[in-house]
Amino acid sequence: MTTELPFSITGNRYPSRRSVVMSRHGMVGASQPLAAQAGLRILLAGGNAADAAVAVAAALNVLEPMSTGIGGDAFALVYDAASRSVSALNGSGRAPRAISPQVFAERGLDHVPSDGMLPVTVPGTVDAWAALLARHGTLSLARVLTPAIEYAEHGFPVSEIIAASWWRATARLQAHPASARTYLVNGWRPPRPGEIFRQPNLARSLRQIAEGGRDAFYNGPIADAIVQASDQYGGFLSREDLATHYSTWDTPISVTYRGHTVYECPPNGQGLTALLGLNILSGFDMATLAPGSVAALHTEIEAMRLAFADAATYIADPAHADVPADALLSEQHAAARRRLIQPDRAMRAVAAGALPTGHDTVYLTVVDEAGNAVSLINSLYMGFGSGVVAGETGIALQNRGACFVLDPAHRNCLAPGKRPYHTIIPCMVLRGDRLWSSFGVMGGFMQPQGHVQMLVNMLDFSMNPQEALDAPRFELTDPYGGSQAVALEHDAATIAGLSALGHQAAPGRAFGFGGGQAIVVDENGVRHGGSDKRKDGCVVAY
Repeated sequence: MTTELPFSITGNRYPSRRSVVMSRHGMVGASQPLAAQAGLRILLAGGNAADAAVAVAAALNVLEPMSTGIGGDAFALVYDAASRSVSALNGSGRAPRAISPQVFAERGLDHVPSDGMLPVTVPGTVDAWAALLARHGTLSLARVLTPAIEYAEHGFPVSEIIAASWWRATARLQAHPASARTYLVNGWRPPRPGEIFRQPNLARSLRQIAEGGRDAFYNGPIADAIVQASDQYGGFLSREDLATHYSTWDTPISVTYRGHTVYECPPNGQGLTALLGLNILSGFDMATLAPGSVAALHTEIEAMRLAFADAATYIADPAHADVPADALLSEQHAAARRRLIQPDRAMRAVAAGALPTGHDTVYLTVVDEAGNAVSLINSLYMGFGSGVVAGETGIALQNRGACFVLDPAHRNCLAPGKRPYHTIIPCMVLRGDRLWSSFGVMGGFMQPQGHVQMLVNMLDFSMNPQEALDAPRFELTDPYGGSQAVALEHDAATIAGLSALGHQAAPGRAFGFGGGQAIVVDENGVRHGGSDKRKDGCVVAY
């Protein structure tokens, strides 16, 4: 009698540290276990994917406050199982009406800073949550905020990786008294792993939103506190900016890769970058290369360098600038870019292509029993955003305006009421008209690079979602400088091999390479979930 298994556990692809999670019913993946459980509670109480997604996002505001919150923005892709369609929600905020590039010139600044009120745009998260529930949810905002309010009021033990991120933001919090009072123990140090942390001010704000809906945030005492903080620190947000904010439902953009339709939110988000990279890679037979080999990595790296060069030139708020997404995603453009990749050397410099005419964020994914799915990403941008907490609200304000440029000739130049270039991007993949995967990778400009590497791992190298998440990654460290700099999690021999081709390859920094969650649905309807080893999270299911 043989003891050899009649199947392969890893397929000799990547020895993941844990098994993929499988279920036939509801599944939630998030970067913190208690947040994932918050979503599962909502599913078990009869809620659907949209309800659970908002519950998870709100819980992460409490449990991972340096990364996300109601002072930030959100984007989502939603798969409706009944209509077998995908829609895109843009919950990003706009620049204050009173701000302009001249403001920075008068202050001797040639860029938008990352700290203080100057980079603060209107927080879009609360309106995005309300819009998602209004169109796709079945439960009230008050109901889905319940787990987050409980964690904020009663406290929670801080998990290890989150504690490390909290410590790295110490100086930013200490710079502002309200921030120090809110997010530092006794006003001077971050919590340690396992330490119970309570957020009574944030609990009060969440209760106000639960009772008064989105208007409790954009009108009333919370809005007053945000404007007062803006005035105190030399910002330009007004009550009118908050009161007139709205989210938008958009048609997602997509490309076909290995017979699967890959969806991203359209600009002002950078999802276009991932699709540009996939379009270039579609002309290479990646499956014939070994996963993690020098040849495979070289091809992926060069494709992403080309994609970022285009993104740097063209991505902006389409309400304020021409963003030629269709031309960028054409096969004619992809073929021209593909021809620039040489198998034996890295490109010296990369520029945007001529078109044919005519790093702190949370990601979560939910698939419910009916097959509906939400791929959602919620962010403050940098750790604790701008570093400013609005008075005694417990709300850290994002610094998304730091993604604007001040060159008046650039599509992404700052302007009143304009949305900035946005790094946060959810992803969704269909096979035919049926959901195949809802996934995302967080981490600033790592995100489109992570999307491409995940899909190559899963579709070219046949990895399950846990293997694909755990496999070593690369990250272009100067994606908009066009340089050959790339950080890697791979071994010394691989790094040396890439260096020999002309890449400026080096080992990556600690806490780099983002973190992701992924759910894949097979032909039998079984959900296969994975959670990134680089975060504290997990996948839970029933």
